[in-house]
Amino acid sequence: MTWILGLLLALGLSFTAQAEKFTIAAASDLRYALDDILEGYKAEHPDQQVEVIYGSSGKMTTQIINGAPYDVFFSADIAFPEKLKEEGLTATEPEVYAIGRIVLWSKTQDASRLTLADLTRDDIKRIAIAQPAHAPYGARAQEAMTAVGVWEQVQNKLVFGENIAHTAQMVASEAADVGIIALSLALFPDLASHGHYLIDDQLHQPLTQGYVVTKRAEHNEAARGFARYMATAPAHAIMEKYGFLLPDQQR
Repeated sequence: MTWILGLLLALGLSFTAQAEKFTIAAASDLRYALDDILEGYKAEHPDQQVEVIYGSSGKMTTQIINGAPYDVFFSADIAFPEKLKEEGLTATEPEVYAIGRIVLWSKTQDASRLTLADLTRDDIKRIAIAQPAHAPYGARAQEAMTAVGVWEQVQNKLVFGENIAHTAQMVASEAADVGIIALSLALFPDLASHGHYLIDDQLHQPLTQGYVVTKRAEHNEAARGFARYMATAPAHAIMEKYGFLLPDQQR
């Protein structure tokens, strides 16, 4: 009987340990904000093991559909979590966690003095944006440039990042003269030493960012707990620090 009790206890501990692990798939505009949020979260939950994978929302959606082991998905466009719900792959309803913004940013020029119209200038030879086909920030950059009438004129200047963090890296490494990147990245200290120009959000569809707990994590209380933590005051304060609007704030 003793060995049976020991086996049951071991199994119970195994189940508990499994529940304390979860993996987050997150849009790359969250790279700095979410890292800061997780620092506070882990201090409150030291026994939990959290892995974060950053990338483009569209590609991560495809990965989840194809069975990728992600427990919580933070997308830069709520349309992607909604698609997962339609596929029957979510354990929760898609919820808005923030509204993002896009900016012009450059390492070699004072972007605070630039506008979208300046992108046609001869001295600006390479413009970095995220790939519009699968990155919401890239799609919004295209919409904004189209709205002001420069999209067609700058086609031969465009270089594309796999996601918005890669796009920012391209500009920071001077592989591009200027880029349209997430405000949340432009406010990170390493980038904030260079100015930025906040693009009018009336020029593009809103970057309504949403999350879901995936079907895989239906019984993972740690994953659900972190999703709830994103609605707390400490998490909201960090999101605002990085330029995100919260769900109850006006566009």
